[in-house]
Amino acid sequence: MIGQGNAFILRQVRCKGSMPRKARIDMCGVALAKTHAPGALHHIIVRGIERRRIFSDDQDRDNFIERLGHIVTETQTFCFAWALMPNHAHILLRTGQTPLATVMRRLLTGYAVSYNRRHRRHGHLFQNRYPS
Repeated sequence: MIGQGNAFILRQVRCKGSMPRKARIDMCGVALAKTHAPGALHHIIVRGIERRRIFSDDQDRDNFIERLGHIVTETQTFCFAWALMPNHAHILLRTGQTPLATVMRRLLTGYAVSYNRRHRRHGHLFQNRYPS
């Protein structure tokens, strides 16, 4: 398994005059082009679109945490910590065999659908793709 006993460094690569590329995982100074690395530690930030609220009350926060709990259990992803603010959230995860993209898609899509239904709104809830 990649990552056992090795330190991973996540970095964003910027090219002059262009958008940042996907985050790459460096192991022992060698950039890996893999999009999935079991055992990698990710600090994930999700922000509300246009800095708007993604949590309006305790029911929204409870919904998000319950969804997170179910998904990390089902996917065998380890969650070290989370912090929820009104317009963004931080999550610290160690990936298991399920790719991070799958875990985050399930979490964010499910939460956005329930939030939009509950608050009678439509459209995007989150800004851009989550950085990790």
